[in-house]
Amino acid sequence: MHILQPKHTKLSQEEVKILLSKYEIHPDQLPKIKKADPTLSENIKVGDIIKIERKSENKKTTYYRVVV
Repeated sequence: MHILQPKHTKLSQEEVKILLSKYEIHPDQLPKIKKADPTLSENIKVGDIIKIERKSENKKTTYYRVVV
């Protein structure tokens, strides 16, 4: 992982349930990220949900993507 690369974390099944119920969405409604993306680790499977944490100055922003 490069120092400038945002942190990518695979969500657990419990975290996925919480996320989907919080926003009342289905995984298909999340933005997509390809399995071949070089930022993802090798143990990622299609259908997994990834949490991406980006830091800018004094705040941290969180994004979610589903692996396709």
